[in-house]
Amino acid sequence: MKAVLLVGHGSRDPQGNEQVRQTIEELMPSLDSELLIETCFLEFERPTINQGIQTCVEKGATSIFVIPLMLLAAGHSKIHIPAAIDEAKEKYPHVSFTYGRPFGIHEETLEICKSRLEEVGEEINEHDPDTAVILLGRGGSDHDANSDLYKITRLLWEKLSYKFVEPAFMGVTDPLIKEGVDRCIKLGAKKIVILPYFLFTGVLIKRLELLIEEFQQSYPEVEFKLAGYFGFHERLKKIISDRIQEAIQGEVKMNCDTCVYRIDAMQHIDHHHHHDHDHHHEHDHHHNHDHKHEHHHEVQKI
Repeated sequence: MKAVLLVGHGSRDPQGNEQVRQTIEELMPSLDSELLIETCFLEFERPTINQGIQTCVEKGATSIFVIPLMLLAAGHSKIHIPAAIDEAKEKYPHVSFTYGRPFGIHEETLEICKSRLEEVGEEINEHDPDTAVILLGRGGSDHDANSDLYKITRLLWEKLSYKFVEPAFMGVTDPLIKEGVDRCIKLGAKKIVILPYFLFTGVLIKRLELLIEEFQQSYPEVEFKLAGYFGFHERLKKIISDRIQEAIQGEVKMNCDTCVYRIDAMQHIDHHHHHDHDHHHEHDHHHNHDHKHEHHHEVQKI
């Protein structure tokens, strides 16, 4: 039997975790009915990834396709999930594991961003020199993930008619959101639309809502809008389905399963992300993974 294990990040906000489950529930009718579909989380919520793998095996899976439900490839998808798979290979030698990839730079993510702008009343095809869009990422210590947000920002700019589409981050790395706002105002923006590049709600989204109120008070001459995060977007199902199908068909173009850089890095990594215990640590992505990664690994089935 083939099983697909979808791995969510996990949030301290129960609403965010429930949104992951509901999205997968909505996706399931469009998937092959012979596939066993299971969902798990890396932290803050159960089942953990180890528990998810165990459930797949107990239900009879002999091939497990592990798909990270994450926007960009960073420490979790490069190190923590592959580490859990490594452990599972030793524990279940009769089971083959195939590791998929995060959503990455996908055409549908750009379309989701466009539709979220339209939902807050933006005319995205009309030239507007007075409006700036800030594409807001979570932010982390992984250079690849941070640079991917910059690339996505540029691709989005190409599809819009705004003069300014700027990247910024909620934490860990620069430019932080306040710096992004200040920059847009100095460039002459009279309206700033903040577009969260987040999958689901959570602590950071709710913190962002408060920040918008603070910005409006600090800059009363500027109009601020907060667009929606990805959430229950119809196009999100297409992205997840694509990642599942390419894994099943053996067409994953990037995979950290046997990455020598990851293996070397493991000695420096706290393994708490993939053990079966409750996670109570404050997690704002302060992982210091200086993970130089050449994306030339082909998928491996072991």
